[in-house]
Amino acid sequence: MMNRYILAGAFAALAMFTGCKDEFLERPPLDTLTDGAFFKTDAQILAATSPLYNVAWKDYHDQASYFIGDIRGGTLFYPWDGPAERRDNVFFRATGVSRSTLWAYQACYNVIAQSNMAIYNINKLAGPDVTVAVKNQAIGEARFMRATAYSILVTTFGEVPIITDNVADLNSPGKVKNTIPSVWEFITRDYLFAADNLPLTSTQPGRVTRWSAEGMLARTYLTRAGVGSSGGQRNQDFLNKAKEYAQRVITQSGKSLVRPYENLFKYPYDNNVESLFENQWVFGDNYAAANTMASQIYPMGEIAVNNDGWGGNYSATWWMMSLYEGLITNQGDANPANDGQTLGSTPDQRLKATFMLPGFHYPEITNKVTKEKLTWAAPGATATNNFAVIKKYVVGNDLDLGGQAAQQRYPHNTYMMRLAEMYLTYVDAAIGNAESTSDPIAVQYFNDIRNRAGLPSVAGPIQMARNYPTSGRDQVFEEWVKEFAMESLTWYELVRIHYYNPQKAYSIINNQDRALFLAKPDRFPNPTGWTFTKTSWMTERNPNVSASNFFMPLPSVELSQSPSLAQPAVDYKFD
Repeated sequence: MMNRYILAGAFAALAMFTGCKDEFLERPPLDTLTDGAFFKTDAQILAATSPLYNVAWKDYHDQASYFIGDIRGGTLFYPWDGPAERRDNVFFRATGVSRSTLWAYQACYNVIAQSNMAIYNINKLAGPDVTVAVKNQAIGEARFMRATAYSILVTTFGEVPIITDNVADLNSPGKVKNTIPSVWEFITRDYLFAADNLPLTSTQPGRVTRWSAEGMLARTYLTRAGVGSSGGQRNQDFLNKAKEYAQRVITQSGKSLVRPYENLFKYPYDNNVESLFENQWVFGDNYAAANTMASQIYPMGEIAVNNDGWGGNYSATWWMMSLYEGLITNQGDANPANDGQTLGSTPDQRLKATFMLPGFHYPEITNKVTKEKLTWAAPGATATNNFAVIKKYVVGNDLDLGGQAAQQRYPHNTYMMRLAEMYLTYVDAAIGNAESTSDPIAVQYFNDIRNRAGLPSVAGPIQMARNYPTSGRDQVFEEWVKEFAMESLTWYELVRIHYYNPQKAYSIINNQDRALFLAKPDRFPNPTGWTFTKTSWMTERNPNVSASNFFMPLPSVELSQSPSLAQPAVDYKFD
């Protein structure tokens, strides 16, 4: 059955909960996690939820996160036919047997199973000396993580089964999918519980707070506003709640924007003043608690540890590059022969912090072979193509990190929510069912994000055209993509649009050029600009997306082991 398959993965991940030395991330031995003698103090209760901050998310972040959030979202692409799981999401060809489908599905259910286990054990085993506040905090943390995993599942696969009791569901004769509205209702209830029971400030660095939960409620209500919409109109009550929660987090959390933007991703940046929720990765002997995604995305071995940089064939898409103001100046020319004639550059500081173009210099990264600081030279480039490789989360090697890195064991955290999202959430909710807003607070928040990136303010109104990109602009969406590229969020913004305006979502994706190009600096080093030329021999450049392939299919192995998943989805029955 599906349940046995999912839980097998969860229990296998649980077996990796071994000790490491970093504040609250110290884990109890495996045999104590279900031992009634363990859950007797507040410290033991909090130790039991510590793995939910890293080990539980391991499989998701290693590859599934950016395969979906960025490759499927259109900010990143992989140009070659193999491995298939990388290419499947470029052109929406993922099937039930695609490895990326299974990875995403199982990774999220691992988080859910482990969250359920924590809730069960705390409720059953907590001793009399455990304070009510800490007990509820720990359950709130588990429900927060569970809701986050379900939000990824429902925006990736659509209808999915809700599992809340590992033991009961393990013995269930069959499990059916639940409807999208009821999954979002379930998510909302988990976050509401978390908001009511998490502390205002972190009890230990990195633990989620009430503001983390309220940030997630702002995100959730903004998305829910479009679920089940009629005629493209979003639910105004949910828009109001999204706006209210975003404003509360901005004005009351004590959080602020990190300046300059690049400092968000220069190590050490963990748990900074902008962060609302991060996965807490730790360098050490415990592979399961370390950041291994870095090994997957580093563009070359010379700047990684022990040559484990395997991301040299990932690149920003042409569409992604086109969003940076002033960078590609030939957008209106449909003739590829006329590309690459005009030099472009951008004042947007997010570009250099997110992707590497030839000539970009990074004094924080050392080439282990030459011992020189990195000036990106696009190794492997040809006369017709090179790669705008990933910079975000590429923080250097052991020479740069004080020895705190080893092969597939990097120390830096990955963001799951930053304060900047609340600024753009407020703007989106303020526009609501209109196509623009001149709300002075929304305009100010929008400009706060632009100014931090080095861009000038706009006077307003802020545009969010219904027929974008065919006509009009969607400044909110474009700003979102530039702000959060390579943070695995672009896909989920497209799903949010799809809920209430599917044709707009399809049009955005189908107009995304996701193929090779050549970015040529005017000089090297210290370029003042680049020309961009599409690679003429690569003719497949745009996806073909419709209702039939927008969401990923459920894994075939799950359907074969639990045929009841093929039945129509039903509303979840709340207690």
